[in-house]
Amino acid sequence: MRSTPRAETFPAHTPAASQVFTTVLSHGPLTRLEAGRRSGLSPAAVTKAVRPLLTAGYLSEGAAEEARLTLGRPAGLVRVNGERALFLGVKVTGDELIAVLTDLCCRIRLARRAPLPDRAAGPVLAAIAGLVHELLAHAAESDGPVAGLGIAVSGDVDRAEGVVRYSPFLDWRDVPLAELAAQAAGLPVTVDNDVRALTVAEQWFGAGAGLAGFAVVTVGAGIGCGLVVHGHVVAGAHGVAGEIGHIVVDPAGPECRCGNRGCVEAIAGEAAVVARVREVTGRQVVDGAEAVALARDGVPGAREVYARAGEAIGRGIATVANLLGPERVIISGEGLAAYDLFADQIRQAFTATAFGSAARCEVLTRPLPFEEWARGAAAAAIQSFITQTPSSGRG
Repeated sequence: MRSTPRAETFPAHTPAASQVFTTVLSHGPLTRLEAGRRSGLSPAAVTKAVRPLLTAGYLSEGAAEEARLTLGRPAGLVRVNGERALFLGVKVTGDELIAVLTDLCCRIRLARRAPLPDRAAGPVLAAIAGLVHELLAHAAESDGPVAGLGIAVSGDVDRAEGVVRYSPFLDWRDVPLAELAAQAAGLPVTVDNDVRALTVAEQWFGAGAGLAGFAVVTVGAGIGCGLVVHGHVVAGAHGVAGEIGHIVVDPAGPECRCGNRGCVEAIAGEAAVVARVREVTGRQVVDGAEAVALARDGVPGAREVYARAGEAIGRGIATVANLLGPERVIISGEGLAAYDLFADQIRQAFTATAFGSAARCEVLTRPLPFEEWARGAAAAAIQSFITQTPSSGRG
């Protein structure tokens, strides 16, 4: 695999410059005045911050076309030059890799998938290298350099160190993924928990843009939660903030893989739902699609399993709302394929459990394909590039 002769360096040498750029990235194009208002900076500070970014081509400035047709001198609009740098994002699942090539504005230019027949770290790294090599070949046709690679993995991930502490679906422990991937790809690498990476993408480019506090709850093989508090994605002291899947909602409920009983995940995770549908129907249900089909066909007991799952998720979301008071909760994940079977129960349990005005929190569903999770990995790489805080892996 080729390596870049020189790592691209973002020319924002102050927190103010990163802040202005991030503001324009999420909300632009903006006038300098509006960029200052949104970022809480003076006009002089904004001018100082944008100067090197304009010189290096990361920002451009000019009036909108419609403004040019009006009388007077319109205020110039500052916008991000998305073609100035490219990024790669890889989402690792238990049986597949999904990779994307994005521009600086995190717009997907190309997406690729590859099967993952072996979950051991070595074969996974080789598969990641293959996809990265393919995307780099396409990126070579563009003028902008590839400035970073983001990798999203489920489980306990130490982003600062670039280490996957524990990933239950891959059965990994203490894998220095950023360092190993950087050696293979020749790029700066950011490794993050997949739900946190998706949350970064929603914060900067999606349904969380402009919100000081929101949560992303993912429903699927596991039940995940990404949190934004006061404009910052929360990782927690030990990297496990937002473990909504292991909130106990029924102490007498089924045993969870974490050792407790009645966790949200033990009731609403896909494996738990499939096992329960198999138990109550007496059918040999092998996966979530079959379980959903039985529930929709009215097979006795199946729909009640989903109702119980919805209640558990609703209670878990209410706990987050009670503790943090987010403006919005975004529900996503592959489990939304069955959303019609438990949507009412989520809302009812949330309303019944949320305390006071916490019940006013907006609950929004966003079905997102796995390419959007890979885009989240790219967003984490963009975030590291802008703030100059990549994982320990370097190209």
